[in-house]
Amino acid sequence: MEKTLPQPLKPIDLVKPCKEGDIVEGTVIGIGRSALYLDLGPQGTGIIYGKAFMEEKDALKDITVGNTLSMKIVSLENDDGYIELSFREAGRQMAWAKLRELKDSGDMVTVSVQGANKGGLLSELFGVQAFLPVSQLSPDHYPKVEGGDTSRILKALQDFIGQDLAVQVLDFNKEEEKVILSERSKEKGRIQELASQYALGDVVEGEVTGVVDFGAFMKFGKEDEAIEGLIHISEIDWQIIDNPSEFLKQGDRVQAKIIDIAQGKISLSLKALKEDPWKLIVEKYKKEDIVKGNVTKLNPFGAFVEIEPKIQGLCHISEFGTRETMESKLNPGEEYSFQILEITPAEHRMSLRLLEGTGTKK
Repeated sequence: MEKTLPQPLKPIDLVKPCKEGDIVEGTVIGIGRSALYLDLGPQGTGIIYGKAFMEEKDALKDITVGNTLSMKIVSLENDDGYIELSFREAGRQMAWAKLRELKDSGDMVTVSVQGANKGGLLSELFGVQAFLPVSQLSPDHYPKVEGGDTSRILKALQDFIGQDLAVQVLDFNKEEEKVILSERSKEKGRIQELASQYALGDVVEGEVTGVVDFGAFMKFGKEDEAIEGLIHISEIDWQIIDNPSEFLKQGDRVQAKIIDIAQGKISLSLKALKEDPWKLIVEKYKKEDIVKGNVTKLNPFGAFVEIEPKIQGLCHISEFGTRETMESKLNPGEEYSFQILEITPAEHRMSLRLLEGTGTKK
């Protein structure tokens, strides 16, 4: 298979003194069993030999006298008076320069997916390992796996192995030899253009295209101009939600309100189209009232308590001192009596204190 040789960046002007680290261009004037000689003009003759030659033997095997190559100077004069060169180092240096050029320009480049892990896709660009995170996949390629099952996400990502994807260089670190790619960024301009047809507060109707652990994706608009937005888990309903799939399924037709358009992303809300149950709270409850509530969840920072459907208060961990004490007094799924310490409907917040001796735990 024919090897692709690295092209020169901007070879130094050989009428000026060269220095170690420069990329130089020369003409091949001789090829030995373990060395290759280049005419560097007024600066003299360069050589790539020994370990440097053996490491790149395959890449150099099709080189003939008269070919022009770019090399990196590793020593201005070796024991034999030659300028010592490195083919590999020149290629690496030019690769990083090209990566910087792509990052700065935002131009698209095609890469072949070589592998996958639970965090994203693995590839290579100009001989440098590159990574395409799941978060940087385009909406069409994002693995919309219900429940966020990591094994299913990995399986979905592995299906991309062998495929070519058009990406942009999002970032890179030469010292750590890391390149981060983005497929999503290519959609940014298109999404921004389509999003300009909408305004904050618009109500749109569309189809749920996927449900994940942090929310659901919904596609809306004309078929040839469809755009996808995210309904975050906190925007599905006024009540606290642990599992979005209990409320939404792929294929559901729903209406949502546009609540944010920023950086090529559209955020949608279902609960914004529903009556806020907290608006009526001030008419029903006040500070120091005694209420009954069902414990729904115990967290390191306290217990969530459902006072009525879609209305939950928090009994803070400080009311118990330690989590062990809280767990000894409260049992999820059981009803207890609480006193309201503070109620702030505008912030959807109610602070509670447990009345001792309620429930079945003693």
